[in-house]
Amino acid sequence: MSILNPIILLYILFLLAAAGLNVTLVVLAIKALWKYLHTREKQQKQNAPQRQSLAQTLRQHRQDRGMTQEFVAETLGVSRQAVSKWENGTADPTTANLFALARLYGVAPEDLLKE
Repeated sequence: MSILNPIILLYILFLLAAAGLNVTLVVLAIKALWKYLHTREKQQKQNAPQRQSLAQTLRQHRQDRGMTQEFVAETLGVSRQAVSKWENGTADPTTANLFALARLYGVAPEDLLKE
């Protein structure tokens, strides 16, 4: 009976260690998932200001030249609502329209995208 007690004790210690390892793995998995989700939120927040920056740049160039949204729309052959959407960031101009805006404002297309 004295031999069984140390074996049972070792077995219980082994089970406790295994349970502790499982808890540690679960905690690490939760931490990794938490970090992944917050990284995605940060990336989405970083992407949003870029669109807003393009919108602000387009509006600033138009206003600096004293043009109205209607004038820009008529010149490019688009609706005034399209120009408004570009300037408030809810839509982006197509590549062709971006080049046309750059010509109209007298700047290089990459200057509109840089800012």
